[in-house]
Amino acid sequence: MKKFLAMLLVLSLSGAALIGCSTTDKTPDGNTPPAVTEETPKDGEEVAGEIAKIGLGQTTTIAKSKDLEGETTPVGQVDTVIVAAGFDKDGKVVKVTIDTAQTKINFDKELQLTTDVTEKGKTKVELGEAYGMKKASQIGKEWFEQAAALGEWMVGKTVAEIKAMEIKDGKTADAELTSSVTISVEGYITALEEAYNNAVEVKAGAVELGLGTDISAAKSKGYANADGKETLPLAQVDTIMTVVAFDKDGKVAGTIIDNAQTKVNFDKEGKVTSDKAAEVKTKVELGDEYGMKKASQIGKEWFEQAAALSEWTVGKTVEEIKAMELKDGKATDAELTSSVTITITDYIETIVEAKENAK
Repeated sequence: MKKFLAMLLVLSLSGAALIGCSTTDKTPDGNTPPAVTEETPKDGEEVAGEIAKIGLGQTTTIAKSKDLEGETTPVGQVDTVIVAAGFDKDGKVVKVTIDTAQTKINFDKELQLTTDVTEKGKTKVELGEAYGMKKASQIGKEWFEQAAALGEWMVGKTVAEIKAMEIKDGKTADAELTSSVTISVEGYITALEEAYNNAVEVKAGAVELGLGTDISAAKSKGYANADGKETLPLAQVDTIMTVVAFDKDGKVAGTIIDNAQTKVNFDKEGKVTSDKAAEVKTKVELGDEYGMKKASQIGKEWFEQAAALSEWTVGKTVEEIKAMELKDGKATDAELTSSVTITITDYIETIVEAKENAK
């Protein structure tokens, strides 16, 4: 009898404990909350797979530009490889976009422009099927499809693991990629490494990454000689590259803005006078060498102003950024007038495009 009473007491206490849990542990709407485990991250804590840093890597060359020679007319060609990447706290690739801006400025035998330089240029990804690689591709895939496949392969790997890829004649020999990527990959791996080396931390909670570009050849010029003043041919391509990370609510967690202002100069015989083998630097890479500080009303160099604009975007939605009041393309916002005097219209447009392309 005593054993029976003891057992009855234990069961009664257990039932009371269960009843207590069922009443006190339920949410106001009567649902049982999810279990909290040791792996549940604390507020503000970085987790694997979340974007902790973003980077921009690029390489610009004018090596394929051509002189006037016989029936060959002059061409100023600017090729800019672009890699936008997001990395987690362990340095693994979370998100990546690979693109190339291949811009050609054509002249006739009289050294006059034949390219419509009022039209904005397009990257290979933006050209899509119009780029025309599929016809000549051994695997029947367009350039943007191959770039996407390479990017997907990079996700989850460190830069060191990506650099360890087996390459033959500039192309991948990795069994996972040979059926989907036949383009040369070395330049994209180099740009990814640069993106990692230059990566900046972003606000916690970043889950999407986007790339926006703006390509203009509007400052290019044909040959002219009027009133004793000679103007030599110039192919100038300004390639704006903007990388933006967004949180789940569409707010900016981090922004990187840069501009490759590339000039291909010709003499009056149509020969390229720029060093086609020289390294081409972006405005950020030029730093103080760009020379804006001397003429700046606020005494700040271009890269400093671009960084200030980038910082201002953090925590804002694209709609809020677009709503910024501008005058003659410049910011009138009290937060920016003391740190940004450059024209920012095109930079805002690339932020908007980055959101449209975000993944």
